[in-house]
Amino acid sequence: MTETAPNEPGNTGDTSGAGGDRLFGPGSRFEAFFNDPRWALAVVRATVLEAAHPQVGAALVDNSVFVAHPWRRLRNTVVSLQRMFGADDEVRRREAARLNRLHARLRGTDARERPYDAMDPAVRAWVVATLFESSVTMCRLSGQPLEQTDMERLYAEFRAYLAALDGDARQLPATVREFWPYYDRVVEEELENTEAMRVILYRLFDHLPAPPLLQGLPALWAAGRALAGPLLGVVTVASLPEPFRRRAGLPELPGAQALMQGAYLGVGLARFLPSGWLRTEVLTELLALSPDGDDPRARTIGALRDRMKRAGALVRLLAPLPPEPDPDAGDTARRSAEEFFAAVLDQTGDGYLDWPDLAAMAREIAGRLDLDEPEETRLYDAFAGWWRELQAALDTDGDGRVSGPEYAAAVPSLAGPALIRVAEVLFDVTDADGDQRIDAAEYRALFRRGFRRDRAGADDTYARGAFVRDFLAFMAGRERSSPYDPLLADA
Repeated sequence: MTETAPNEPGNTGDTSGAGGDRLFGPGSRFEAFFNDPRWALAVVRATVLEAAHPQVGAALVDNSVFVAHPWRRLRNTVVSLQRMFGADDEVRRREAARLNRLHARLRGTDARERPYDAMDPAVRAWVVATLFESSVTMCRLSGQPLEQTDMERLYAEFRAYLAALDGDARQLPATVREFWPYYDRVVEEELENTEAMRVILYRLFDHLPAPPLLQGLPALWAAGRALAGPLLGVVTVASLPEPFRRRAGLPELPGAQALMQGAYLGVGLARFLPSGWLRTEVLTELLALSPDGDDPRARTIGALRDRMKRAGALVRLLAPLPPEPDPDAGDTARRSAEEFFAAVLDQTGDGYLDWPDLAAMAREIAGRLDLDEPEETRLYDAFAGWWRELQAALDTDGDGRVSGPEYAAAVPSLAGPALIRVAEVLFDVTDADGDQRIDAAEYRALFRRGFRRDRAGADDTYARGAFVRDFLAFMAGRERSSPYDPLLADA
């Protein structure tokens, strides 16, 4: 592979391009694509190509929450990309350090006993390569291919992104001209029909859970998903490189190519809407917004949800579906062990509880609080201690994981000393000023959605004892909780 010169932009984290133009922030090619509705299709395509790499696919299957919590994964990805491609160099440095700590914990072996490591520089380069190539393909399929200068600028930005992560970008070729042989080689020699890729194409699209905004509206969501899910799958498969489609045995329906191009052209028309209507971060926040929260937009969302419920009632008259949950059930309604296991504990959606599930909880909380390394490590260590306690108490067949029946048979064992330590660590990292009470601002920093307290004193603070008790009640599966459900259970 050709190595870049030491002073090449993007090689050692330099954020300037030729002539001193910044590669990040306002005016970048990435910023324009980030808010382009076509990029949603491009990112889905890039994700499938990432998952087809055996190392990435194995890491996703073993550790990712993308099946059980796809909307959370989407939001976290959007936030991370904003931080990495924004104009603030310090924010980018902190986010790169956070991503590196996260990836350093993702290693293991796949079903064929081949090792995977999320810190492998070649694998990380491939992830960046799929985003660049899918962005270029997006423009070509929608009838507006990039000019060579624009393509080179975009490539420099993505190489600078890789340099910000790895310290250099030498795992990607130095020029766009050299990139295409590299890309073709990886597609031809390394990509496989992995389990993760099949899950994305054939399970995720067909069984995508409703985002928090649409939860409680199963009729309306099921009707839309029944149309959009298969369509997105067909469009994505048709857009993949033809040699890989053939080798992987991916079916392509008659007319799929025309449908794919029509989809890219149709979605691209949204670009002509007034500026600001389709900002990615705004749409992502709306999808994650709880109508019961105190966000200023909540009342508008609540009114919209009422209208959608009436529309859903009409749909149910035409095609009966499972009844919607009772909205008056209350936040403290007791839940069954099976429901709690599936909604909260089984973060990866594989039907079992093991360390990757609890690691996903720690990862989500650390990300929400933007913890630095010492606090993040304390949180992971606390969850690791809880996993050891759970494994000793609940893993009756000794297979190294806890099944739903094993959990249901021993629910009281969940609230042991290790879980108390998790609650204590979480309280400490939330109590930013160290006054042994969580005030409204600190509480809001932890629960950014559904800001409704389970217990508050007259001085509008949350004492350590009350916090620990509520957290234990939630994590032991005894009661619902309006703050914790959005944090760990919502899709």
